[in-house]
Amino acid sequence: MRDVSALFAIRERYDDLSAKEKQIADFILEHPRESVNPSIEELAERIGISESTMVRFAKKLGYSGYQRFRIALARETVPVTSQLFEREVIDASDGFDAVFNSAIASLLETQQSLDRGLVLEVATLMTNARNVYLMGLGGSNIVAEDALHKLVRTGINCQWAADFHLQLMMASQGTKDDVALLISHTGSGYDSIALAEELKSNEVRLVVLTSNPRSPLARLADHVLAVKTGASVAVSESFSARIVNLAIIDLLYIHVMELLDERGIEQLNRMRASIAKRRV
Repeated sequence: MRDVSALFAIRERYDDLSAKEKQIADFILEHPRESVNPSIEELAERIGISESTMVRFAKKLGYSGYQRFRIALARETVPVTSQLFEREVIDASDGFDAVFNSAIASLLETQQSLDRGLVLEVATLMTNARNVYLMGLGGSNIVAEDALHKLVRTGINCQWAADFHLQLMMASQGTKDDVALLISHTGSGYDSIALAEELKSNEVRLVVLTSNPRSPLARLADHVLAVKTGASVAVSESFSARIVNLAIIDLLYIHVMELLDERGIEQLNRMRASIAKRRV
């Protein structure tokens, strides 16, 4: 779509909208900034219409989908500092404090909200699994690789790949005795959903690590580990989400090691001895 104000597009096409679409338009025009952060599921529920109506509304305005519309709305209504630093900042010139404060706030919020019993349950599934698939795309794949770097030292059988097609091939070989940890900030990417659907078709137990627990990807999961961030899910490159994800990976690693007990320590010492040979 042409680069035009999202709010202007609503006003321009208002008379062409259906009654339910006008209900969406009225809410967004009255609460433009408050309409950016909620997921499509949350906003649809708040307005009292279906998600499919939200999608039709965005397409009638000329956008390829609701996500594209929301990004345009965010650019228009959310301050540049919030788009850059993920949270509202008083002095945008001080990026040093903004970056650290955003990460600290996200870590504390997640620490308070995360279900500790669920984390232990996921760690138990990983410990007893035949294979643990560590998956993600883009920046989330870097987090998945970090999970491999941690968990491989426990001795459990971990599998990771950078390429989407290789991940899809791995998913096709899964069984009910396997566990997959699929990482996605937004939980709305077509490829992430394709991986989840392939895993579920093979009865692999699916754990999703995401900032959007009401996303299409989260709805496919057996277990959802939810990350709290100050960023809108319309912002796909949440920096603080990555930091919290890494902390959760560390937590899973610690739980797995505790569950493995002496066997885990033995595997860890083997890894340390191997690495030590390569040091001066």
